[in-house]
Amino acid sequence: MNDPEPGPATGAAPEPAAAPASEAAPGQPAPRPAIRLNPLRPADPFRWLALGWRDFIRAPAIGLFYGACFVAMGWALLEVYRAAPAYVMALSAGFLLMGPFLCLGLYRTSQRLEAGEKPDFGDSLLAWDTRTGQLAIFGFVLLVLEMLWGRATLVIFAVSFDGMPDLKGSLLALLDPENIGFIVAWVGVGAVFAGLIYAVSVISIPMILHRQTDAITAGLTSLRLVLTHTPVMILWGALITLLVVLAMLPGFAGLLVVGPVLGHASWHAYRAAVADSAPEHT
Repeated sequence: MNDPEPGPATGAAPEPAAAPASEAAPGQPAPRPAIRLNPLRPADPFRWLALGWRDFIRAPAIGLFYGACFVAMGWALLEVYRAAPAYVMALSAGFLLMGPFLCLGLYRTSQRLEAGEKPDFGDSLLAWDTRTGQLAIFGFVLLVLEMLWGRATLVIFAVSFDGMPDLKGSLLALLDPENIGFIVAWVGVGAVFAGLIYAVSVISIPMILHRQTDAITAGLTSLRLVLTHTPVMILWGALITLLVVLAMLPGFAGLLVVGPVLGHASWHAYRAAVADSAPEHT
């Protein structure tokens, strides 16, 4: 005669059911759900630009102030690094790629307009105040990448020329077909660093500003966006580059308008790409 299976009738306690994998163990903080990305369409970057222009028109004084800052920093960059062309090339590109930091006030302005509130100039200037620590961490990461980029550029100049040419000589070197090895190396290194900085920063700063998100999560989310929506994000990066280069040609003067429009548009790119949730900081 077979023995009965252990259970409540025999006095043996049944084993507890396993907790769902998504639930945290007792005493442990519940894991945060993964940040969900929205699908993007090829026409979206043009829509972001249209929304950026709309925000600029709705708050022109704030936009022109930040645009003037872009112009002034462009002039200062040329003056400070006029005698160091290797640095000015890398830092000029880095200046453009670190634009999200310079656009914090524009992100806050677009955030207020989106909420149906009237944007305030003082509020835009203090947009960084609520997330200082995480913004500082992310800024340090970008600074390290910028320093590595600048150092790599210096090495390329050092092995390609006998001494460091001046700014005019550097530009002529880039146009001389005889320097094809230098041109390929300089463009290749620049493309690697520019692509990496763009990938980790394209939506990171507005995300840190808008949500209770740490710098690493924001950077990884931005990178995931670029890797999963590559054609759209390449188009967006190309539009940014084209507009900024055109704005720089007349002595950086075009940045007076292009800079703030792109800042507002970048906010809308973030809002379109990342699934909505209630912001933790406003």
